[in-house]
Amino acid sequence: MDAAPPHATRADDPLPRPVLRSAVELYLDLHAHPELSGHEHRTAGRLAARLTELGCTVTRSVGGGHGIVGVLDNGPGPVVLLRTELDALPVTEATGLAYASTVPGVMHACGHDLHIAAVTGAVALLAASRDTWRGTLLVVGQPEEETLNGARSLLEEGRLYERFGVPDAVLAQHAAPLPAGTLAHAPAGGPPLMAGSVAVEAVLHGRGGHAATPHLNVDPVLMAAATVLRLRTAAAEATAPAEQAVLTVGSVRAGERGNVTPDHAELSLTVRAFTQDALDRLTTAAERVVRAEAAASGAPRAPGFTVTARSPALVPDPELTARVRGAHERLLGLGRVLDLSGSSATEDFPHFAAGGVPVAYWMLGTTGPGPWRTARAGGDPVPPNHAPGFAPDVRAALPVGIAALAAAARQVLAPRSAEGRGTDS
Repeated sequence: MDAAPPHATRADDPLPRPVLRSAVELYLDLHAHPELSGHEHRTAGRLAARLTELGCTVTRSVGGGHGIVGVLDNGPGPVVLLRTELDALPVTEATGLAYASTVPGVMHACGHDLHIAAVTGAVALLAASRDTWRGTLLVVGQPEEETLNGARSLLEEGRLYERFGVPDAVLAQHAAPLPAGTLAHAPAGGPPLMAGSVAVEAVLHGRGGHAATPHLNVDPVLMAAATVLRLRTAAAEATAPAEQAVLTVGSVRAGERGNVTPDHAELSLTVRAFTQDALDRLTTAAERVVRAEAAASGAPRAPGFTVTARSPALVPDPELTARVRGAHERLLGLGRVLDLSGSSATEDFPHFAAGGVPVAYWMLGTTGPGPWRTARAGGDPVPPNHAPGFAPDVRAALPVGIAALAAAARQVLAPRSAEGRGTDS
């Protein structure tokens, strides 16, 4: 293994108590006050305030939404971007935690609150050790990750790289139901870490009327039900047996009362696959099914089929990933840095690689030892991300998340020589 860089954090180096206390307090507050995609005003404000306290110059409303960028300039050198997400999910929390969500029907069920807290802790570590490194730290708080719209908005409407500089590396981590205290990377030469995705909104048009006169109506509820069933078989037929691909209808909306046939039904669906060819094939198959079922049902007009978001597969840069993984192995030891095969989960983080910018991305284990042992013994499974019971073991996961981000950033930032320490701010 390579020698550790100056001031490298190690697993046996406890985090400074004020750093950890501040990160925990922020996490608990954010978890109790989640905000949905596009509505992350309070969350962005909390992150912006903390970054300002740490010496960053903060710009808000980047990209037209609630995106924020913090800049910690520490002299000439590489530019490293740390990205965290801001949004929560429309999930009703069922963890029973004392700090559970206070917002009905909204929950940080994907760990974005943990990501924010870890980023602020990492910035605190780096800000306190500015005499050991040179360069610029960019911290991006990204809204609307769950809708796959936030990254493109920051980069395109917000002109992120034009305004703040093209980074030499973009780093991010994500909470996952792995043992708390571990990290996981994509193995070299393996499949993409995450699938690409296409999100679609479909509208099926019927003819509304009284429930007692079905012969006068065209029922979009039946049309939607047939479409959902046919979509599942279409996914299988459009995919080779060895090819990993998923088509999911996550929402069906139609009607208000049982005695009224509505005039339309709406479907929200996602396609996930590891190649662009498979994404295109499944999306084309889905549109064909939607249009065919509408025609077979005698729909009075053609259905709507609108792609609302796209994201490519996540392929971390091999060379940058090797350097970051080496830092994590020095931090935690070989046994706590795992290999992770490709996941059909999806992210809009790959957009940050636009123009060939190197990106590294890893998973942060969040499952405590009790639930992990229970699941391994055949008991209740660990609640995954997006589940009402998703509950990271903050005491074990957050310190590792802070140290992992700081250690990764130091692999890119230039070390400051011992002679030069104390001469620059």
